[in-house]
Amino acid sequence: MNPKFDFSADTSDGGGMYRLSRCVLIAHEDKVFQGAIVASMSIPWGETKGDNDLGGYHLVWTRDLVQSATALLATGQTNTPLRALIWLAAIQRPDGSFPQNSWIDGTAYWSGLQLDQIAAPILLAWRLHKQDALGLFNPRVMIVRAAAHLILQGPVTSQDRWEENAGYSPSTLATVIAALVCAAEWATEYGETAAADFVFAYADWLAAHVEEWTVTTQGELVDGFPRHYIRIDPTDPNAPDPHPDPNTSMIQLANGGGLHPARNVVGGDFLHLVRFGIRDANDPVICDSIEVIDRVLKYDLPQGPGWRRYNHDGYGQKDDGGAFDGTGVGRCWPILTGERGHYELAAGRDPKPFITAMENFANQGGMITEQLWDGPDLPDAHMKRGCPTGAAMPLCWSHAEYISLVRSRHDGVCLGCVEPAYQRYVLHPARSDYEIWTLRYPMRRMSRGKILRIIIAAQATVVWSIDGGTRANLLDAIHESRLNLWFADFRTADWPAGSVFTFTFFWKRDQRWEGRDWQVNVL
Repeated sequence: MNPKFDFSADTSDGGGMYRLSRCVLIAHEDKVFQGAIVASMSIPWGETKGDNDLGGYHLVWTRDLVQSATALLATGQTNTPLRALIWLAAIQRPDGSFPQNSWIDGTAYWSGLQLDQIAAPILLAWRLHKQDALGLFNPRVMIVRAAAHLILQGPVTSQDRWEENAGYSPSTLATVIAALVCAAEWATEYGETAAADFVFAYADWLAAHVEEWTVTTQGELVDGFPRHYIRIDPTDPNAPDPHPDPNTSMIQLANGGGLHPARNVVGGDFLHLVRFGIRDANDPVICDSIEVIDRVLKYDLPQGPGWRRYNHDGYGQKDDGGAFDGTGVGRCWPILTGERGHYELAAGRDPKPFITAMENFANQGGMITEQLWDGPDLPDAHMKRGCPTGAAMPLCWSHAEYISLVRSRHDGVCLGCVEPAYQRYVLHPARSDYEIWTLRYPMRRMSRGKILRIIIAAQATVVWSIDGGTRANLLDAIHESRLNLWFADFRTADWPAGSVFTFTFFWKRDQRWEGRDWQVNVL
């Protein structure tokens, strides 16, 4: 290892776990389909699996792949991260999306769609670019396609990062905002200022609505803390509600956890907002949310602090120590200890205790697990408090998070922090002048004075009225050629208070009317 990337002084074990984790990640890259890093070569709760269960952690998840590649990049290893980016570019679909998971040859397995997995490759490309490690590969086409998909399909993700619920996810939103800022910055470097401004406007709009979509003011989990981020604000992925209410929505947990008010289901996903540079570590809502998750999800284990993904989680070892077989109890994840360490660093505190905890969570062979047993010792079931359960081990994501935290401590700043985003949303908060309407996000109301921007995927004329249809107005959508998107802007500042904006489309290519009207109330 290059001495420049030896961060042993930032560990508690002389760098042993750091070096081993690097080897673990490299070992998980396929040697034929180079760049394809599987999530784990283990089979979690293998005793419950049959020969018909073809999928598993030996698939490639885009998110996990980017986590592993980014961690290797942090150790000075550039070849594997570049191969991973090229592999991702090769499997990207024409619409800009990436499969939920894939075989090593790129064949998609599950059919879910997760916005953070579409954003993550942009972040990897940006990091390689900033380290001048792209070589002869130009990921521009991949980035443009992914950014356009995020704009057309956001802000609702069909699945959150836990492969489960659809809705407005703080971690997904943070990842998407950070990725779009990177895409816009890159466009600026290319001199594509119009495209950059277009992407920035969408990212700013997302950032301006994060609290509206994902913060409750009526939480009941911890007395005195009714305001906090929720795990996810659920909505129908096929017909999303553009005006979700985190105080009243109900969530059906996808793994058997039951039906609950979304305001009372919390997780540490909001920490991504700080890690990527979207919100300040001392933001009052962030601090209130920390208090809530610490009282609801934190477990003081012999090796160090641990956190569960969210309350009522059903993915994990049963209370009697039995294997997860479709039902169980969600346990603490080492990666969440690492994520908390990154938050503590962003807040100006030393993350060394969290590095030590992750080292102590490993088994005797140095493998870091997916989940930890956080109940009382059960000798007959081979469950010991703070030690691995029957979940995946090693989990590349766990080792990648550990490496990232070590590197972050060495640098004094979170590895995942996107500096342009931090400048834009924390140091010099950008104002959003737009409200965005898309077929995926057909908003019904907006504040007067904002610019209403309609974004569509094909050329059309917008036929509109603010007087009940008495007089129809025509506006041809403008082509944003770099992203191959079309948009029309409407300045509402001069409209009468209480206007109702009614509109439809005439699609140029097909020479057809949309056949329905939409309305936006200008409040």
